[in-house]
Amino acid sequence: MNEPITERMLNIFWEGGVLMFPIMAVSIIAVAITIERFWTLRRATIDTREFMDAMRTVLRQNRVQEAIAICDETDAPVARIMKAGILKHNRSKEDIREAIEDAGHLEIPRLERYMSALATCANIAPLLGLLGTVQGMIKAFAQIQHKQGQVNPSDLAEGIGNALITTAAGLTVAIPTLVVYNYFVTRVENMILEMEISSSELVELLTKNRGEREI
Repeated sequence: MNEPITERMLNIFWEGGVLMFPIMAVSIIAVAITIERFWTLRRATIDTREFMDAMRTVLRQNRVQEAIAICDETDAPVARIMKAGILKHNRSKEDIREAIEDAGHLEIPRLERYMSALATCANIAPLLGLLGTVQGMIKAFAQIQHKQGQVNPSDLAEGIGNALITTAAGLTVAIPTLVVYNYFVTRVENMILEMEISSSELVELLTKNRGEREI
């Protein structure tokens, strides 16, 4: 009868030695951060082009309060940044830009939250695997020394098994974590770029409309 896969995985885990516990902890942290970041960034993502089209339409008609209402209804960083600028619509261009930058300084860290921790997980996992490799090889050489070179393959199996299992476990955690980290970094950078473009457009739109009103 074949060994159940869960029992087989548990056996492999125990054969990996004590370093399998920190590797497992790193994997749990990485999965938790991945789920949290995916959910957060998904909520923060909107159709920026459609949002800016709506903003252009109302601001060109000087419907400032309606523009603020649209920002309030849109739960996204770009909307909160736009609102900060619109609230200063009757101030100078420098004041508007400063308000937008201040709002951006609050929003960007929220988008980048836990990213450094995810990168740390991707870096630590293979190092833990390497440490397990060294530990396993030390154990194997200790057996050789203990038996004064009169060893057979079964005597070395435990140490070599520890080395290979921890290495594989560390890489198994690190590779997908690194891929996910790079995906999130790219996504955040694209969102920040969209916010910068939208902010510049808003500043020009507000100052242009004020100039036309004064004329």
